[in-house]
Amino acid sequence: MTVNSLAGTAPDTAGTADLPLEGFRIGVTSHRRSQDLIEALERRGAEVLHAPALKIAPVQEDHRLIEDSRAIIEARPQLCIATTAYGMRRWCEAADSFGIGDQLLETLGATRMFVRGPKARGAVRAAGLADVGISSDETTATLVDMLLAEGVRGKTVAVQLHGYTDVRQLERLRMSGANVMTVTPYRWVKPEGAGRLPKLIEAACNGSLDVLTFTSAPAVDALWSTAHEMGLYKQLVAALKTTVATAVVGPITAQPLVDAGVQPLVPERFRMGALIRLVCEHLALNHVRRLDTAAGAVELRGRSLRIDGDPVELAPAPLLLMRALLGAGGAVLSRESLSELLELRGSVHALDMTVSRLRSALPDASLVETVVKRGYRLRV
Repeated sequence: MTVNSLAGTAPDTAGTADLPLEGFRIGVTSHRRSQDLIEALERRGAEVLHAPALKIAPVQEDHRLIEDSRAIIEARPQLCIATTAYGMRRWCEAADSFGIGDQLLETLGATRMFVRGPKARGAVRAAGLADVGISSDETTATLVDMLLAEGVRGKTVAVQLHGYTDVRQLERLRMSGANVMTVTPYRWVKPEGAGRLPKLIEAACNGSLDVLTFTSAPAVDALWSTAHEMGLYKQLVAALKTTVATAVVGPITAQPLVDAGVQPLVPERFRMGALIRLVCEHLALNHVRRLDTAAGAVELRGRSLRIDGDPVELAPAPLLLMRALLGAGGAVLSRESLSELLELRGSVHALDMTVSRLRSALPDASLVETVVKRGYRLRV
C-alpha cells in the first residue's frame, strides 16, 4: 500500500489473522521516523492518514543549540541528565559540526551522568561516556528524585531536553538549590504540507478515524493549537473522549492529552513496537464485531464488512446503521433510536432510504428485517 494523505480505501484481503488492523483508519502525527510507523501499520492492514504536526528544525539553523553547548562546556557541570537517545546523538553531532565535539565529550565525561532509559543509556555509551544511574520507569521525574536524594544544592546540573520542556522537574531542581542549565538538541517547527493537519482534525471530528497516534508531546500541542484556530477544539476533544482512541508512545507524550481530559492508550514499554501491539489489541477487543446470522457469519472491523468472508462495500450512513444492528446482536432497534444515531432528526423517509441502501448493498437483503411498528433487526 501507499501512504494515504486523508483519502483512499482500506486493503482488500480475506485473511484477518495476519491483518489485525484491516478495516481501521489510523492517524499518524509524527514527522521523524513516521515512515517506520506508517509501514508497520499498513503491513497489518490499516489505512493510514499521515498529517505530520511538527518537524525537527535543521541543526545548521539552530544557533541556540551551539550557544547553550558552549555555555555548558564553560560551566563544567557536576551532574548531567540525558533524556533521549536521539537528543544525545544529535547534540554530539551538532557539537562536532561546529568544532566543539571533543570539548563537549570531555565536559560530559567529567560529570555524573544520569539517563532516562535504556535507549538514552545506549547513546551515552556509544559516545564513549558512562552513566551512574537510570530511571526505573523512564521518566524525568524519577531521575530528578535520584538527583535530589544525593543532593544538588550548589551544584550545576546540565539537562538535555527533548523538544518538550518538563518545566516542573527543572523547577524542582532549582528549588533544591541547583544551578540548572539546559540544552535542546532538537526544536520543533511546522512541517511542509502542514495543511494535512486540519484535514486530520476534521476526520477525527466527523467519525472517519479510529485511532490517532502520537510520538511526541509537542505534536499534541500543535494539534490543539490548530483545532483552536479552526474553531473545532471542543469538538475534537469530545471525539477523542468517545469515538476516536488515542495512542501514545509514553507518559510524557500522554500528558497534554490527559490535561485535556483524554485518556490515551500507553504501552508498558515506551517503544514504537509496543505502541503498535497495544493499538492492535485495543481495536480487536473493542472495535471488532462478529455475529452468526441466517445469511452467514458477519464481521465488521472498523469500516470493513465481510459476510462469510466476502467483502461488502458500504457508504458511511449504511455502515453506521449496520454497526448499530450488529451491536444489538439480533435484538430490535427502534426507528427513533436509529434516526437519532444517524442524526436524521426524526425523518422517516431518510431512515427508510438508509435501510434500503443497506439492503441493496448486502448479498442477502433479507438479513435486515423490518419488525412492524417497532424497528429493525438482523435476522439471526
